[in-house]
Formats: sequence, structure tokens, C-alpha cells
Amino acid sequence: MRSKKRQRLRWILRLGILGFVLLAIWTVYVQWKIQAAQFGETKAADVGIVLGAALWNDKPSPGLRERLDHALALYEQGKYPRLIVSGGLDGNSSKLTEAEGMKNYLVEKGVPAESIFLENEATSTYENLLFSQKIMEQNGWRSAVIVTHHYHGARAKDIAAFIGMREADVDTADSRVMNMTWHNARETLAYTKWEVDKLLMRVGLR
Repeated sequence: MRSKKRQRLRWILRLGILGFVLLAIWTVYVQWKIQAAQFGETKAADVGIVLGAALWNDKPSPGLRERLDHALALYEQGKYPRLIVSGGLDGNSSKLTEAEGMKNYLVEKGVPAESIFLENEATSTYENLLFSQKIMEQNGWRSAVIVTHHYHGARAKDIAAFIGMREADVDTADSRVMNMTWHNARETLAYTKWEVDKLLMRVGLR
């Protein structure tokens, strides 16, 4: 009996070590994909898509302002003549959707209100891009520049390819205000969840 119990414990220990090693390998792989992502030169497009992030008291958080300022710089460079701002209510007691807060910020910076299109429903990066793609289709726009932070760019690019956005570049901002240790760790989990979701959608289970 003792021999069988010891053998069982050895197998449990081996499986635990194997699981830890596989988790470590996966974490390193995902972080490599995130940090090494290359997006190439951004071509002029029909529309820019700014992916949402948190509002603070109905104003863009410092991190979201970085995305918006980057999107604004591209707009002023003539990379696109209009923008879609994407994001719904983020559940932190804001009265405005992320999209509404982003539009207000860009209008204050001088972008004409009629050049900004709201996507008010998305609660994930997948929905950001899927719902923005529908706005593009409704308006006959074919090409887009997706604007986000660098740590988020690899997942955004993969999602865009998955949903069939064939003419979509990703242009990213580096952050000087966000806690990147926390955001990189969170993105590892988010990227893992996306890979699972993608697999489930491919086999028809989601």
C-alpha cells in the first residue's frame, strides 16, 4: 500500500512539474510574441480605429490619452480622414461609453465631430474590431489603421486577421504612464484567452 501511495505521489509531483514547465514555456512564448511584434510601415487608409480603454470620471485615463494622442498624430499626418472610436461602458461608474469619452477628447483637440464615428457596444478587443468592421462595411470603407498600445498590438493584429480585415495595419504607442509589468502580465492572460476563444470559434463551439 505504501509503495502504491508513493508511486501515486511521484506521478502527481511529475505532472505538477510538467505543468509548471509548460506554463513557463507558454508565458515566455506569449511575451516574445507581444514584445517582438513588428507592424511595418503604416499605409494611408480609409479610417483609423482607436481601441478603447478606461475612462476616469468620464474622461480618458492617462493610458487612453496616449492612444488618442497617437491616433491624433496619425490623423494630422494624413494617414486617414476619419476615425472610429470603439468601446462600450466599462463598468467603473462612468456615465459615458469609452467611445463617447474618446470622441469628446478628440473634438477638444480639433478633430471635426462629423469625422468621428462611435462604436458604443464593445466590451472586448474582439468586439472592438468586429463591431468596427461592421461600421466600415456600412460606409463602404475597405482599409483601416488600428491604433492601440504596443503590448496590445499583437493580439489586435491577430484578431483583425481572424475576422477577415485584410487591409488593416496596426500602429502602436509606447506607454510612459502605465504600469507595464502589470499590463504585460494581464496581456499574457488575455492572449491565452483569445487563443482558446479562437480555437472554440474555429470548431463551432462559440
